[in-house]
Amino acid sequence: MLSPFELFGLAPKFSIDLEKLKAAHERAILKVHPDRFAGRPAAERRVAEQWSARINESFATLSDPVKRATLLLETAGHPVGAETDTRMPADFLMEQMSWREDLEDAADEAGREAVRAKARSRFGETEAELARAIDERADWDAARDLTRRLMFIARFLEQTR
Repeated sequence: MLSPFELFGLAPKFSIDLEKLKAAHERAILKVHPDRFAGRPAAERRVAEQWSARINESFATLSDPVKRATLLLETAGHPVGAETDTRMPADFLMEQMSWREDLEDAADEAGREAVRAKARSRFGETEAELARAIDERADWDAARDLTRRLMFIARFLEQTR
């Protein structure tokens, strides 16, 4: 079976061109669009639906930096293990606690947005470090740690919308 990267004709790297990914997704999804299979036998329609689901799932995986990193780590034989290993460095946990305290102490929405902006900035920095760890150094231990950090930051941002 084709990997998500192969499906869209992309190199298996963390750093990808999201515009190229979107264009490749649109081209792929058009090939299996239900309108193209409306008059076809039910079996062909089901296969087209299955391909459509696979294309959309692959797009979701590659467009999300956490999912993309997780896929690359698993493919390289270094699973993230987020479900079984919840240990994180103390400095990172302290930063997370500080954000939560700052969020609680914020007097208004502008204050809460400032905390979220700090977290988004850290997300971007971590994402850039992750790209270097995977694409330049193939440092899977560092990539695993950075992916887990990215997961925590993403969760914080999701919870504080």
